[in-house]
Amino acid sequence: MNKKLVGIIVVLLLVVAVGVVTLFIMNDHKEKDNANDSNNTQEEKEESSVPTNKKILIVYFSATNNTERVAKVISQNLNADFFEVEPVQEYTSADLNYGDDNSRVYKEYRDESLRNVELKTTTVPNWEEYDTVLIGYPIWWGIAAWPINNFVKNNDFTGKTVYPFCTSASSGLGESAKLLSQLTTTGSWQEGMRFSSSASEEEIKNWTNNINK
Repeated sequence: MNKKLVGIIVVLLLVVAVGVVTLFIMNDHKEKDNANDSNNTQEEKEESSVPTNKKILIVYFSATNNTERVAKVISQNLNADFFEVEPVQEYTSADLNYGDDNSRVYKEYRDESLRNVELKTTTVPNWEEYDTVLIGYPIWWGIAAWPINNFVKNNDFTGKTVYPFCTSASSGLGESAKLLSQLTTTGSWQEGMRFSSSASEEEIKNWTNNINK
């Protein structure tokens, strides 16, 4: 076998060897990339399956359970915690007889000094963790039912986005949200929503869908 032929064979063998090594390296990189992609996908799945800390709070005062019902639907829609504002002296059915001049609620309406309703507590556990707060209340004589006032006055809404909502048989939201926001100089108060006493879950959900979670 002449030297020229041997040289050609050696060159061919080198070419084949280089090709094999290159193919091996490429396959190795591909396997590593696939493994990384698989790990990333798994990590994403694991991250998505980890429940996030709740950042939304529903605060409500309810006299006849209408606001409470709406508040609980909102809480479910937003996966939010909720906190009930409770007067020390609860309102009875007789207290809420708006047509009776001698009823508690009518006397409070006529005499603003009686609206300083003492609450069982205004302290929300882990209040500082919430960055969005929804505040619900019934409408009494065109304004927010005053038992909610002391909760608003006694809490610092700095850094929180606040969405008011109300329930009523016929009255609108009116200036109720504006008046509440004036009780505290903190928080970013957004446009509120009025629900009828018989609001459907779909109506409530349509509103909560517009609130950033």
